[in-house]
Amino acid sequence: MKTPNQASALKFITCGSVDDGKSTLIGRLLVDTKAVLQDHLAGVQRSGETDLALLTDGLSAEREQGITIDVAYRYFNTEARKFIIGDAPGHEQYTRNMVTAASSADAAVVLVDAIKLDWANPELQLLPQTRRHSLLVNLLRVPSIVFAINKLDAVADAAVAYKNIAGALNKFAQEAGIQVTSMVPVSALKGWNVVESQPDWCGYTGPSLLSILEDLPVTPAETDVAFSFPVQWVEKFHDSGVTTQGRRVFWGRVATGSIEPGQTVKVFPSGQTAVVSQVLSATRQPQNKAAGHSAGIVLDREVDVSRGDWLLAAEGSPEGQRQLNTTVAWMDDEPLVAGRLYWALHGHRWVKVKVQRVVHRLNVNTLAEEEATELAPNAIGHVTLALQEPLVTLPFAQSRILGALVLVDTASHKTSGAVLVH
Repeated sequence: MKTPNQASALKFITCGSVDDGKSTLIGRLLVDTKAVLQDHLAGVQRSGETDLALLTDGLSAEREQGITIDVAYRYFNTEARKFIIGDAPGHEQYTRNMVTAASSADAAVVLVDAIKLDWANPELQLLPQTRRHSLLVNLLRVPSIVFAINKLDAVADAAVAYKNIAGALNKFAQEAGIQVTSMVPVSALKGWNVVESQPDWCGYTGPSLLSILEDLPVTPAETDVAFSFPVQWVEKFHDSGVTTQGRRVFWGRVATGSIEPGQTVKVFPSGQTAVVSQVLSATRQPQNKAAGHSAGIVLDREVDVSRGDWLLAAEGSPEGQRQLNTTVAWMDDEPLVAGRLYWALHGHRWVKVKVQRVVHRLNVNTLAEEEATELAPNAIGHVTLALQEPLVTLPFAQSRILGALVLVDTASHKTSGAVLVH
């Protein structure tokens, strides 16, 4: 019988430094859970050997260069649960793709390549990209973080290597305030401890990586926060058997809280209030909805509501903010500097944003907050933003939805930064 944790599909990503074996690990999971057809396997043969990484590296540039550039999603299932798995690139210049994947993940598997480290040294140093990706998934509030120490089959003393690398990871996690869910030694190439456990290997006696993933919880819906609803589409309702008194239906996904008929809501930014007369499901049937579910909302009177507006609980909702203190993961090729203007996307609402001040930059190697006047590509820092129009936000630590924005370049329309509100 499935546990409550296993009732929903788990969406997780693999991340870490370049060539740590992320694509190979995913290929191993797919092959060993029999999620790959024989003709697909035959298509990823190189010199008579199966190249597991090619099962996820789908772009021609990825195959030519032997690297992962974009996030590749794959699906598989076991008897216990279903999985959606994302292979995030390890190269620093593709950190933006990794951030995009992590923002909606329930779990992150951070791979660590044993052969790249001074594994015999108890005081070994982790690779910068391992630290950066670990910090990012923690900043993005990915609920479960699993460290998988890979390629231990290729070192002279796997037990010593696992002990020293695990010690370095635990020390780093403690300094960075990262809650580690599990730590497991694996060999993605040989399949050890990936799907099936390898008894007494490296002195590790715990479950395999797949067993760990099968028991992880999905990201809980934010039902303990006041109701909020970003309006995605406004529909002039037609006759389909549901009485709406000819009023419009506001469609979207409930971001936080829950909604049912009789609740009083206010429209942001206009401030008008109305009472909810109906809540509709995707099949246009009356049905109360909670955070994480799509809904159509009909109000008891006509008020001015457009795409990009928010419907909020009349009581207990946050007020609009014109200035935000934030943590920014910068993804643009051009550095972030004070004075620059960007578009900010919050829900479905676009507003102009001015970078007021770069407060500090996080040194991923020392975890120190360093004074800075700009954020270089792939840097993380504390930035103050001034908004042309107010936005309804909460600290990201309280709400992953209300506390997150995306910055977009006004000229190129490139996604430039991921913003987490303090």
